[in-house]
Amino acid sequence: MSLSRSTVVLRSENAGLKPFRISNVAPRPNAIALASWHSLAWLVFANAVGVLIAALLLMPRINTLLTPWTYGRWMPVHIDLQLYGWCSLPLVGFLLRAYGADAGWTAAWCRPVLWIWSTALGVGALSWITGHSSGKLFLDWVGYPRVLFPLALMALWALLVAAFAASWSVERTIGRWVKGIGLVALFAIPLLIYVAASPNLYPPINPDSGGPTGASQLESTLVIVAVLLFLPLGLTSGRQRRSSSRVFCWLVFAAETLLCLGLGRADVSHHRPVQFMSLASLLVWLPLIPMYYAGFMWHPNTKRWRIAFLAWWVVLVPTGWSLFLPGVLDHFKFTDGLVGHSLLAMAGFVSSLLIFVMVQMLGNDGWIFNGTWSFYVWHLSVLAYVAIMFIAGWHEGTNPTFNILPGAARNGIYALRLLLGVLIFLASLDWLIDANTMLREKEAEAAGVTA
Repeated sequence: MSLSRSTVVLRSENAGLKPFRISNVAPRPNAIALASWHSLAWLVFANAVGVLIAALLLMPRINTLLTPWTYGRWMPVHIDLQLYGWCSLPLVGFLLRAYGADAGWTAAWCRPVLWIWSTALGVGALSWITGHSSGKLFLDWVGYPRVLFPLALMALWALLVAAFAASWSVERTIGRWVKGIGLVALFAIPLLIYVAASPNLYPPINPDSGGPTGASQLESTLVIVAVLLFLPLGLTSGRQRRSSSRVFCWLVFAAETLLCLGLGRADVSHHRPVQFMSLASLLVWLPLIPMYYAGFMWHPNTKRWRIAFLAWWVVLVPTGWSLFLPGVLDHFKFTDGLVGHSLLAMAGFVSSLLIFVMVQMLGNDGWIFNGTWSFYVWHLSVLAYVAIMFIAGWHEGTNPTFNILPGAARNGIYALRLLLGVLIFLASLDWLIDANTMLREKEAEAAGVTA
């Protein structure tokens, strides 16, 4: 049987949602399912590297056995694969869906673009493990990978442009403007990554901590807030009764952006009140983000992950501000305490948000993330990991040799850290196995339709 190319109306699982139209849909494996599989594959690999790193910290002698592939080689592999693999590919899927690239003739190009991305990331990992790195956190691109990865981003951009052009005749005027501006902004990202990877370029520095300034942290967090505000607009429809709350959130965001611009960019200490007081303005988003997301209609499968990412958000913002306060940051800087907060942000909040987005896009196929065992093992393990890292960081702030010299307390914490890392790895592996099953089903369906 053959299925002709036609206009298909996709209706939400939630009653009351307006259908959105995708033109010229051809039966192909779901691009969102492919993006989910790629992102989970990198998550599992990066988590496996994380387990190895935890073992190297607990038993330093293993470094000797692995020479030259020691801790310093594995660390950029771990953090960069988490960022550019796990954290980025779900957003790639979001862009494919938002621009309609996963439908029509452009759908055939989603798979190659995803593989180009993963190939560039794999080349980068080989570069880092062989000792080639710029030395900049999350910007370790150097040599050929520094060119190859931006080219992978350009391949994605070209696909989005093609999808934008294909949908021009059916796109509303406001949609053309929003997507057009989005393409202009996305065009700059490959160049920015290439330039930012230069070891000669650095952001403003807090002279009393060696880390970012309050203004820099406000700026980076507002970028996250902007992402949180934009995401629902490309995923679902809003509830008409909640439209005023959404407008209010955007007005608050505009005001905070002006505050951020007024602070400027300079090397400023966190001991200056204007730095930590301006950063405190982020606390207003504790109730606003949950209120904003309550103004949209979501697929039933997203419920537990929506609760999860909002819960992590409510923990992340106040703890982040508290750790920046004078006296607190002085005690925790360069300790495992900040490692714990980074995990809270990435494994807790960001990962929950990304899975929430993927479940919304996958719809009924979002079951792959809703296993009870993996859900609770992931969150409880991350929570315990954060807690023990805060404890280790506090001891380390008092005694800088705490995590260097072997001892019962240090070894106990690091052994528990290794165990929790294994549990986090197993939870992610469970998702990947289910994603593999789902992807095979999608490909079988596509093959059956075109047979």
